[in-house]
Amino acid sequence: MHPDRLIPWLIRNTPRVPCLPSNPLDTGQGKRFNAHVHIVNIKEPNMSQASISVSDDDDSVLSTATRRQAQATGNIFLEGPFAPVDRETTATALQVTGSIPEELDGLYVRIGPNPLKAPQDPRKYHWFTGDGMVHGVRLSGGEALWYRNRWIGSKSVQRKLGRDPVPGKTRGIFDTVNTNVYGHAGRVWASVEAGPAPVQLDSELTSVRHGLFDSEPTVPFTAHPHRDPVSGDLHAITYDAIQHKTLNYVRVSAKGQVDKIVRIPVKHGPMVHDCAITRSQVIVLDLPVTFSWWEMIKRSPFPYSWNPKHGARVGLLPREGEASDIRWFDVDPCYVFHPCNAYDLPDGSVVLDVVVHQHMFDQSRIGPEADTHPSFERWTLPAGGQRVVREMISRRDQEFPRPDERRFAQRYRYAYTVEFSVDMAGGQSVLKHDLDTRTTTEHRFAEHLKPGEFVFVPRRADSAEDEGWLMGFVSNLNTGLGEYHVLDASDLSAPASAVVQLPAPVPLGFHGNWVGAADLGGGR
Repeated sequence: MHPDRLIPWLIRNTPRVPCLPSNPLDTGQGKRFNAHVHIVNIKEPNMSQASISVSDDDDSVLSTATRRQAQATGNIFLEGPFAPVDRETTATALQVTGSIPEELDGLYVRIGPNPLKAPQDPRKYHWFTGDGMVHGVRLSGGEALWYRNRWIGSKSVQRKLGRDPVPGKTRGIFDTVNTNVYGHAGRVWASVEAGPAPVQLDSELTSVRHGLFDSEPTVPFTAHPHRDPVSGDLHAITYDAIQHKTLNYVRVSAKGQVDKIVRIPVKHGPMVHDCAITRSQVIVLDLPVTFSWWEMIKRSPFPYSWNPKHGARVGLLPREGEASDIRWFDVDPCYVFHPCNAYDLPDGSVVLDVVVHQHMFDQSRIGPEADTHPSFERWTLPAGGQRVVREMISRRDQEFPRPDERRFAQRYRYAYTVEFSVDMAGGQSVLKHDLDTRTTTEHRFAEHLKPGEFVFVPRRADSAEDEGWLMGFVSNLNTGLGEYHVLDASDLSAPASAVVQLPAPVPLGFHGNWVGAADLGGGR
């Protein structure tokens, strides 16, 4: 397929998913939340602007006690804890078990795919392509002030909801943003890989503009920029879905200006989901998931597939260098969505900790396979060598590795991951890896609770590396609703410090972050 025909193909094949039952506030156990809720229903196009206020005794909305069940679709990413929601909700007076730490003043926000409309054929829906939706909980003064969820305002979402287009400039052949959300330069941003510009959100999660921070969106961006904790700069490796011969190293200043771009030549259009940095290097992952014109011609829902003939290599780009300065290290074919952290060694070698999948998109065309067995490994890129040295840290299936980001690009001790299984057979624990003692502790959830990514938040700016909290959303399979959990990072075996019961589902999704009040522009 010629690139000029790519946009019509994507329009015809963009999948959408069915709406959920109309009772998101029911616990499934005959109990109702003591919360004040405002809902925007998105059931029909002519109802897209209709909103209703719901009180605790409004039987028209809360009368039926049903569990959240998605109809069988033949696609796991449209069912159960992955099933999308069909409304935007604002809730206050949230039910809290335990105590929310007084030190937490800010917003926990996470994003994921939540398609607005049902696909004609659910078997052709790919998890990575759904319309973006953010879910957030605002904390202050030891209280959970509110929960909100909002669709990210892409052109197609705004049109289908009957809303005005979100202003600003985007780029690329699509503008769906669904993969990560974070604070930078005093604002909140959502972003995705493969071309589109980020979307700025206000303090209440409404999309306010498209843009590459405070620069023109002349270069593709990524879902995973990484902030240097010393300079405040963001570092990213980016690519465009239809430019198959080039990656880009993009640096964004602490004030939001793109101040460095390096073009990196590659072959076959590799899917580079993430990167890592050290104090001196930017790490480039050129691994064998590549763009496939054959998948496009077959009208596959996702045009990337496993391609071991591409080879696998890891590059070290000096932060102030150019593409010709990259040193490449070979590695056996595998795939890495997410590094955890990296740092320089005194002898010039580099340590890179990663979650490694044995293969990816080899058979499945709807999302990650269940049999890739993602393990946590330490990769060393030796100063005098040309091949990655691999060392196993943990063989348990896991994903979403996160460090204490104050230690990013530096030697660190603790890494946090989530036990993971796409088929939902496992996935009950948040894991804490002590990289000095090589021991692992865990917080294990009940069988009906499925955690997504958890992130570390320090108690204070000068706190010890594990002195703080881990936080994230959890899907309750019994109630069909979401929960927000705050764990003591120094003692994962202890009960949660706080659990906030949410009056809406929070589907298993992608990435989130803690955004302190200073990056929210004063909004509550």
